[in-house]
Amino acid sequence: MADLYYLGVDGGGTTCRARLTDAAGRRLGEGVAGSANLTLGIAVAVPAILQAADRAFAAAGLPDSAKAATRAGFGLAGANVPSLAEAVRAAPLPFAAVALASDAVIACLGAHGGGDGAILIVGTGSQGLAIVAGEVRTVGGWGFAVSDDASGAILGRAAARAAVAAVDGLAMRTALTEAVLAGLGGSPAHAVAWAATARPRDYGGFVPLVLEHAAQGDPVALDLLAAATAEAVALLDRLLALGAKRIALMGGLADTYRERLPARFADVIVPPRGDALDGAVALARSAVVRHDA
Repeated sequence: MADLYYLGVDGGGTTCRARLTDAAGRRLGEGVAGSANLTLGIAVAVPAILQAADRAFAAAGLPDSAKAATRAGFGLAGANVPSLAEAVRAAPLPFAAVALASDAVIACLGAHGGGDGAILIVGTGSQGLAIVAGEVRTVGGWGFAVSDDASGAILGRAAARAAVAAVDGLAMRTALTEAVLAGLGGSPAHAVAWAATARPRDYGGFVPLVLEHAAQGDPVALDLLAAATAEAVALLDRLLALGAKRIALMGGLADTYRERLPARFADVIVPPRGDALDGAVALARSAVVRHDA
């Protein structure tokens, strides 16, 4: 069967996006559906993938029968868990072939035009990923409890700790610590209650305060940012040690770190060439059609 179309899918915790192209790479249609994070279960993720795909085909004005002439590339949150990835592969899917990877892999492929390179994602969480000679290597990204040291969640937690320490006279009391303490409820006792149910995104909510006060010269905010930048530098250095020659910074803290990096990274940090859906389409081109199916 001749392959006429390529479908890229980017499935995250909030939305699932799909992009359909022809063999020449021209965009034909896109679609959006709900979460396709595999950790939520195959019963949630697969319908979202199919719904986003349906909408992309509909936007392109193509019938369902075109799916049989389509190679698909799925970049899904949770696909780095082998059991979840196998469950997706075992699901009944209407495409000629499917290639599966994590959402971080397609972000990297998109950033570097489908070729070798690396990314450092610095948002609520943080993770480095490098593709060198076709091999995927990851650095960090193991979650708030044990990793993600360059993340907004960890930076926000550091601000919360500084605010509590300032009340106890163990650290400097500044406009930032006062603002963060107010966000925690106004006292260390209230902070304990707040922290009992706080999630990484809740800690990340203090990052705008850190950035605002750093711009005003607040010494605690500046120290916190310096420490967070040092964590980002450690991840970048590890990606270079793995053989990466080009690294794209992504996520909400990308610009914050970029302007604070040592000069030695000037020739290493590059702007992304494309987005995650571009990477998913590149992944689709690697999908192998089973002619005996």
